[in-house]
Amino acid sequence: MRIAEISSTPEHRRASAAAESDHSTALSQIESTIKSLERHLPVHPLPDSFSSELRQALAQLSQLAPFPNSTKLLVWKLSYRLWNTCVDLANASAAKIDEEHAKLRQVAAQMLFLTADVVGIPSPAFKSALFFYKTGLIWYDLKTFDSANNCFEKATDLVSDIEINSVSDDGERKLLLDLNISRSKAAWEVSDRNLAINLLNRSKNVLFGVSRNYNALATQYLTFGKTMLSASESSAVNEALKLMNEALELCEKGLRVVKRTEETLNLKELRLKTLRFIAAAHLQSDEFESVLKCVKVLRDVGIGGDHHPSLSVLAMKAWLGLGRYGEAEKELRGMVMNKGIPEGVWVSAVESYFVAAGAAGAETVKGVFLGLLERCHVSAGAAIRVVNRLVGSGLSNGEGMKVRASVVTELVSDERVVMLFDGEGAAKERTTMHALLWNCATEYFRSKDYPLSADMFEKSMLYVPHGIENRILRAKGYRVLCLCYLGLLQLDRAEEYINEAEKLEPNIASSFLKFKIFLQKNDHSSAISQMQAMPSCLDFTTDFISLAAHEAVACRSLLVATASLSQLLNFYSSGKSMPTNEVVVFRTLVTILRQDSANDDDVLKNMKKAHHRQSEIGADLFFGKSEVGRREKNWFAGNAWNFGVRTGQEKKYDLSAEFFKLASEFYGVVSEGEIEGDNDVMVCKSIILSVSTIIADEKQGKSTMLETEVRQAIELLGRAGKILTTSSANIRKNDDQVTTIEPNFFFIYTWTAYDLYSRLSDTDAQQLLLVKNFAGSKSCNPNYLLQIGLEASQGPRSNPEVATFALNASLTALLSSPSPDYQSVALVLRKLISIGTLYKGDKDEDSIIEMYKQAYRIMVGLKEGDYPIEEAKWLATTAWNRAALPVKMGRFESAKKWMNIGLELAVKVPGMHTYRSCMEEYVAGFEKKLNGKENESRTRGIS
Repeated sequence: MRIAEISSTPEHRRASAAAESDHSTALSQIESTIKSLERHLPVHPLPDSFSSELRQALAQLSQLAPFPNSTKLLVWKLSYRLWNTCVDLANASAAKIDEEHAKLRQVAAQMLFLTADVVGIPSPAFKSALFFYKTGLIWYDLKTFDSANNCFEKATDLVSDIEINSVSDDGERKLLLDLNISRSKAAWEVSDRNLAINLLNRSKNVLFGVSRNYNALATQYLTFGKTMLSASESSAVNEALKLMNEALELCEKGLRVVKRTEETLNLKELRLKTLRFIAAAHLQSDEFESVLKCVKVLRDVGIGGDHHPSLSVLAMKAWLGLGRYGEAEKELRGMVMNKGIPEGVWVSAVESYFVAAGAAGAETVKGVFLGLLERCHVSAGAAIRVVNRLVGSGLSNGEGMKVRASVVTELVSDERVVMLFDGEGAAKERTTMHALLWNCATEYFRSKDYPLSADMFEKSMLYVPHGIENRILRAKGYRVLCLCYLGLLQLDRAEEYINEAEKLEPNIASSFLKFKIFLQKNDHSSAISQMQAMPSCLDFTTDFISLAAHEAVACRSLLVATASLSQLLNFYSSGKSMPTNEVVVFRTLVTILRQDSANDDDVLKNMKKAHHRQSEIGADLFFGKSEVGRREKNWFAGNAWNFGVRTGQEKKYDLSAEFFKLASEFYGVVSEGEIEGDNDVMVCKSIILSVSTIIADEKQGKSTMLETEVRQAIELLGRAGKILTTSSANIRKNDDQVTTIEPNFFFIYTWTAYDLYSRLSDTDAQQLLLVKNFAGSKSCNPNYLLQIGLEASQGPRSNPEVATFALNASLTALLSSPSPDYQSVALVLRKLISIGTLYKGDKDEDSIIEMYKQAYRIMVGLKEGDYPIEEAKWLATTAWNRAALPVKMGRFESAKKWMNIGLELAVKVPGMHTYRSCMEEYVAGFEKKLNGKENESRTRGIS
């Protein structure tokens, strides 16, 4: 406000003219600056040049003290002029008073302070103090508490010497009180609480029995008390109670001093307010009995008592603190009948009651809320607060959770509550309620309480309008309901919800959930069709196909799982960027398929696809690099080998051959960090077993390989042959260890190669060379040679030369053993004799005789039974019987050789004593007869 300027009287003008001195320069500068300030436009901010120029001029002026009274009067005039100019600028500007403005006000106050002893102006000390007080209030509003306190202190100094009892002006009395209170507030802001309270206590001396003063001082005590109470510390609560009791005491004293009814009204209202805050302080310190006493005093005061809305809340909380829930419920229900209680108050009371009573109070809360709906208009925000309190910040356990959830669902589904959220004006609250119920349902879902979750999700749908702009939100609700009923295994209900969701928003999530329902219904064909339709969704990603495969595996639906993985593989060939390596998909597919041996054909097909893909894009891209790539490649190679072994054992030789061939190709792949030839051992073994199972498949199927197939098999086997010959059977592995191919693989290689060569014409020499090479290797043993000899000695593709060589080599090896296997020796001898007889006949009788003699020499010195008796009998009888034909043909010398051999062998065979006697008699008779014929012919020759 503007302060009336001091009028310029003739006396003042004469005094000013007479006192022209050195003061004129400083005063002229001050006046010039004030004139410039008066011309300043309020729309522009104040520059700091005004305050700096005025402070500089004032500093110069202060050095010229003391002043004549005329100069003092001129300074006062300029001070008032400066102050009023500041007031005009402040009133004309819409902007808040800034720091520069406060500086100008302070210069005006300091000008009065410099000339406070002026003569001719009434109460100059109070007027100067008033300038400082008002300037201090401006600094206080600007939060510059040090400057504000400085102003208040200067104002206090100006009036400190004045006798209080001599002050009669109401304005001056008011200034004394306001100055103390303002100083107290400034001290409080800088945390000098002791000084603040001390200043309030000093203010009791300047009340002057005025109602307004009692009210102002009591209000400030109460304000400080409320501030302390908000600190929520036990010591702070006690301090707050002290301050509030001071306020109460001032109200009581004021009511005793003040007599006018209209002046006592404010004090009475403040007294009631203070009592309510004292009750709140007691409540905060858990002094519940004291709270109830305060409430009783308030309700009994005057006519009809105090009916402030907070009393019911305070009383209810006190009863709750004492554990008397019945009385607390009465207070709460009584609030429903009090129409004067604001919505926020009873909502707070409901929240407090529920916090204390817990789930047991849920029904009461619902009843109170619905009762309020009938009594008065309740806002949607209040409903949200009540529901939020019922829901709580987290899930409880057991029956309490179910009770709370049941009350919430009943409350939010009540038509009156739903109507609160109807209309565009409640859109924000409707969204909040939906989010609150949705989050609660989500928590139940995560805890796998699907019935409660489904119920809560359904209730949240009540707060989603049916407009087209909310179709996505409704579709989302239907999808989560589908998930709930999937968890409850109510598949038909789940399908109903997902169909509704798909109508509103046909996206990949809905498509996948339909797939999941078909899967759980074991409707595999529909599940596969749904999976194959997923790529048509606009928001499709390949992750959903991968997820479909995982779901199918979890449901033990291998058919759907393999179809999903096969579908996923199609995206790799199209060149799309995929989150999972292609080799992982192939590996997973093979892992699933191998669980059932009926899927062997599919396993082979997919492993061939995997090999084809790595050939297309390269081993490093397909398998990966370094150790990861090697592990992936070895997994496929090892599984192809294992499938080959198993199918071979199951006599599925056609599949076994394919698997072994595939294994050789996988083992032959060279990855990053590998040296070519590292896996030659497994390549060689796989090829050998592949060709051997091809031959086994032919024999099983009684079909004959075509010549082209034979030559392809020979070419394939040639790779194994090169590995065997170039490495001398010593192959370096990845770990720098040296391993050798097992001897049986050398034998299988030789046997299969011989078998294949035997099918082609003009390969006898190659067959013999093959067997000779094997016989000269370290892997050869007599049994392998015996098997080759037996194979070569029989069948339509027999080779007597190979058979003879193999059997002779086997016999040599057997006899060179420390403990010969005479069963095998006997078998070899029989085969050699049979081959010689069959292919050589009488042309090479001596060699056959030599075999019999060799057999005899072998038997010499053996214990009875060492040489197989039946084989020995066979040798003796066949040698004896061979004499029959020469006898008939008159070749008696030849017959005699065979008889002697048979007789010699019979001597070595146990159990042939009878046969031997007959044979000896026959030989004796044969020799006698032969000698008789010789004598007769000799006689005829003499005569």
